[in-house]
Amino acid sequence: MQGDPLSERSYNHVTFKVPDSEFDEYVSRVKQLGIEVEPGRDRVSGEARSIYFYDYDNHLFALHTRTLHERLVHYSKG
Repeated sequence: MQGDPLSERSYNHVTFKVPDSEFDEYVSRVKQLGIEVEPGRDRVSGEARSIYFYDYDNHLFALHTRTLHERLVHYSKG
């Protein structure tokens, strides 16, 4: 990200979709960087797997095993 670091953390974030089969490897790689990892949302059964983490400039990133569209379709069937 360009510009000055954010003065505080927020929920505004950038999300990357990763294959479920590679999810654990991505989580491991993020943790190896020494970054604090927040647990994913387990509010809806079968939602998919996800983690959230902040970079050193307070930008929030997420890794999800489904896209937003896929998750919305899943919610609508609930």
